[in-house]
Amino acid sequence: MTEQPTRRLLLVHAHPDDESINNGATMARYAAEGAQVTLVTCTLGERGEVIPPGLAHLGGAALGQHRLGELRAAMSALGVDDVRLLGGPGRFADSGMMGLADNDDPGCFWQADVDEAAALLLDVIREVRPQVLVTYDPDGGYGHPDHIQAHRVATRAAALAAEAGCPIARTYWNRLPRPVAAAAFARLDQDLPGLPFPEAATVDDLPGVVDDERIAVEITADGTPYAAAKAAAMRAHATQIEVAEPYFALSNHLAQPLFTTEYYELVGAPAPAARATDLFAGIEEAS
Repeated sequence: MTEQPTRRLLLVHAHPDDESINNGATMARYAAEGAQVTLVTCTLGERGEVIPPGLAHLGGAALGQHRLGELRAAMSALGVDDVRLLGGPGRFADSGMMGLADNDDPGCFWQADVDEAAALLLDVIREVRPQVLVTYDPDGGYGHPDHIQAHRVATRAAALAAEAGCPIARTYWNRLPRPVAAAAFARLDQDLPGLPFPEAATVDDLPGVVDDERIAVEITADGTPYAAAKAAAMRAHATQIEVAEPYFALSNHLAQPLFTTEYYELVGAPAPAARATDLFAGIEEAS
């Protein structure tokens, strides 16, 4: 039997591309360092808006399959080889944006029974035995139903794992410090005339922006191969993301910064006086 890596990281995301935008540099770093990095994606993003005109014909199941291919290419760029769809590909459909009729589809993730979906994630946790879980905050970062549901399912699965004797030592939420976001957008305003995007987003458009003091861990990839890997992974999600480093845009064509330093809030405990630079700090030897 192959011995498990000492450090084991589980990330739970809603759609293909969320992982690269939020955690690409983090995933690349830990994969390169020999940690077990497991990504669980809850839907195939079948209702995503397609950017390239040449792919505009894709929709529904065809788009989902195409995005699965993009996900695999992105994970190859990050060096991550353990990628799973919750319950298998197509088990839960993309729910669309909040307030749309798509939310009522009985097969969409938003309508899934949380305990049932959490039990599927618990199977992964039992196998992988992660010490660290990364997912969204209760609002899903920005209110998307699949992101909110991913938070609920991940949180419930972590509770079930504790009851089952395979507790997860730490859970983190994806975050972005407000001063960092403000400084990045100030640079963007200066650079916008030279970019292929007509307008810029705003700080308020970004998910997970919080005050500085809530940040517990900062993973810095600036000037490292992990930053380039993140950009490459984002480019792999070509239906959803247009990259013009150090910026990118989604289907709304609004430019926003591509952050190669990633930030995390520790759940259930106050942030330390000094930010850690390792999600596993102090728990590397945990079983």
